[in-house]
Amino acid sequence: MLLKIENTLPKDKNLACLIGRAWVPGNPGGPSPVWINDEKVYDFAIHSPTIAQLMETEDPAKTVRGWSELKLLGNLEDILNNTNPDNYNPNIPCFLAPCDIQAIKASGVTFVSSMLERVIEEQAQGDWKKAEQIRENIKELIGDNLAEIKPGSPSAMKIKKILLEKGAWSQYLEVGIGPDAEIFTKSQPMSAVGTGAEVGIHPESHWNNPEPEVVLAVNSKGNVVGSTLGNDFNLRDFEGRSALLLGKAKDNNASCAIGPFIRLFDETFSLEDVRQANISLIVEGIDGYRLEGYSSMKQISRDPIELLEHCFGNYHQYPDGLMLFLGTMFSPIQDRDVPGQGFTHKVGDKVSIHTPLLGSLVNRVNTCDQISPWTFGTGALMRNLAQRRLL
Repeated sequence: MLLKIENTLPKDKNLACLIGRAWVPGNPGGPSPVWINDEKVYDFAIHSPTIAQLMETEDPAKTVRGWSELKLLGNLEDILNNTNPDNYNPNIPCFLAPCDIQAIKASGVTFVSSMLERVIEEQAQGDWKKAEQIRENIKELIGDNLAEIKPGSPSAMKIKKILLEKGAWSQYLEVGIGPDAEIFTKSQPMSAVGTGAEVGIHPESHWNNPEPEVVLAVNSKGNVVGSTLGNDFNLRDFEGRSALLLGKAKDNNASCAIGPFIRLFDETFSLEDVRQANISLIVEGIDGYRLEGYSSMKQISRDPIELLEHCFGNYHQYPDGLMLFLGTMFSPIQDRDVPGQGFTHKVGDKVSIHTPLLGSLVNRVNTCDQISPWTFGTGALMRNLAQRRLL
């Protein structure tokens, strides 16, 4: 899994203001926020020891571009190459997830196609063998005309009434077309893995899939200051048995991937570009299997700002900011091995998520128990920054 500039950076890399994090060797070594500029990587920890702190500035892109005397960590190509676990050299920096102490939240059921698959999981009670017949029944009953329905609108409530009368209403339809969006905690601060890292699926899951998504970078004031890519892995057999198992289905060791870098908003990139984004996904198995899919932000049922308003306001604050996954329309149903099972991951799968203005997030799948345990949390970060005299 070779990470290179051409398969990582945005197509307009010379215009993009890209920030991230890297593990910097030393005594002690530790994570530093970095700026990627002109194919070089600069450490700006002396100005802002965390990504979250930079995001609190009035104009983060202008701020980072205005700093002087930044420490050069090395060439981008060399550090990307060292981010591959197969090539890792502890004496060279490597990239981490581009966020640090922010909360990591996610929006669920924000696209009609994936919403219907959640309904199918629910009715199948996590049993993939029942999914195909239920899928046919659901589509016959509901069809795909929900795509034009505005969540929470009078027309949505009319559909709800009809489906209730037919006994076909679902908790997933409630958050999909009802007045309140699903916002859940995807992962803990500091727990996300970055591009090049292994990503984890629970070893007891036998029906799961990747979820390629756009992720907003939001500061404590509720301002969106940038965006990146994320993989919100879903264990369909766990969540399908009970929505109360969402935590077990979503929040496991290395189950949240974010990256490659945060692209800060400036004159070349804005929230409107996020609204127009098309996200592609490729899964390549070591068995020769290949799956391609895409997710179009144009088909999202709630605007990104509306989703943010459902998790941020007078009733809920994020003093360190948050990373907000916006959901996906991708929910693969084509069979991989067993007829009727649909798709599920295998150990060794390479997952590549791409959109032209954000670049590519690339990871390899393993089971959570076989990936190095997460040990470096917020407390460890504070102690490390203090040891390095960055606080």
